[in-house]
Amino acid sequence: MSEAIDTGTEDLLAEVDEGVAVITLNRPDRRNAFSATMLRALGQVLARAETDSAVGALLLTGAGGAFSAGGDVKGFAARAGGGEGGAPADAPGAGGLLAGYDQAVHAQRLDQRRTSAKLYEMPKPTLAALPGPAAGAGLALALACDLRMAASTAFLTTAFANVGFSGDYGGTWFMRRLVGEAKTKEMYFLSERVGADEAARLGLVNWVVAPDELETRSRELARRLAAGPTVAYRYMKENINRAALWELGDCMDLEVTHHIRCSFTEDHREASRAFVEKRPPVFHGR
Repeated sequence: MSEAIDTGTEDLLAEVDEGVAVITLNRPDRRNAFSATMLRALGQVLARAETDSAVGALLLTGAGGAFSAGGDVKGFAARAGGGEGGAPADAPGAGGLLAGYDQAVHAQRLDQRRTSAKLYEMPKPTLAALPGPAAGAGLALALACDLRMAASTAFLTTAFANVGFSGDYGGTWFMRRLVGEAKTKEMYFLSERVGADEAARLGLVNWVVAPDELETRSRELARRLAAGPTVAYRYMKENINRAALWELGDCMDLEVTHHIRCSFTEDHREASRAFVEKRPPVFHGR
């Protein structure tokens, strides 16, 4: 039985279903492009999911056959129409523009930390289900998740070069870790579309499934993760994330600390008994 989460906006839908926080970006008329209310709500839902003991895993997807187009380009164009260089026609002098710039930078830094950074750092498995295009900052959100499952009709594109942007929401950092520097530069500089099968070959997505199977398959996988050894998953994720920044010896020291800690959990003892008794283990996250 699922429990709906009040997000405060129709731009984002959320529920807890069998231990999985299912979050749906919901602006299908704009291919789930970001809005301020969507990002604010997403940050709040992720903060709740991180500390909710009823949530063992998180599934992020999009409504209406798309994952997310990222930034709302139509909104950018409307704002840019007011004056040269994107400034409104009645913009204040240089001091006012600089203050507006500083405020915009700070506000987006906070949004990014509450959304893509939270998905990456959250001590629970996160899965993105891509029913269709994931572009720009929408692609960055998908790459911030631990795992990705795409419909065969989905495609990925950085898109930023096409609209004169350099990229945000951590996309360059996430992608470089997955496919390396040269391929990341190619995808950002050229902004070409990458189909689902090619994305799987590159390692940008883990699974490609038929479009009509995506919801069922992604929910099944998310429930499997939610029912798994959540303490061990938390330590696994921290080990892997820190491996990007630490030297080998530091990572090995952290691994053994976490490994021995897991040996004291009820989940480990249950799994050991289940192995001997030749049955599936039942984990409780303790």
